Amino acid sequence: MERSVLFACNMNSVRSPMAEAVARKVLGPDFKVGSCGVYKGAIDPFVQDALREEGYQPNATEPREFGECDTNKYDVVIALTHEAASEARKVHPKVEFWEVENPTDTRGSEFDLRMAYARLRDDLAQKIRARFLD
Repeated sequence: MERSVLFACNMNSVRSPMAEAVARKVLGPDFKVGSCGVYKGAIDPFVQDALREEGYQPNATEPREFGECDTNKYDVVIALTHEAASEARKVHPKVEFWEVENPTDTRGSEFDLRMAYARLRDDLAQKIRARFLD
């Protein structure tokens, strides 16, 4: 049975850190969870706001790249972008790809942007529960 998961996206600033924070709460302390990116981005304040809205604890660590992460410590890598899936397949034998929204592609008001982040958060929570708990 899998007891650890690494989430990966392009810059480890939106999708993968959000997935990591959601998974930590949903899966509990006995499940090892991490995140990384193909490149190193910057912390996104909208991610932190969206997580706190639903009681998730944002990650305290800075974004990191695959090269800064020991992928062998994880049972599965879940890639949230095509680029991350390609990179993950170079370093890990078990990679899954999940198609998720990129809220930074949203155009419109700040409200529209915040709603996109909330949709991503809720979609990730649903996918994590379905994959690991059902």
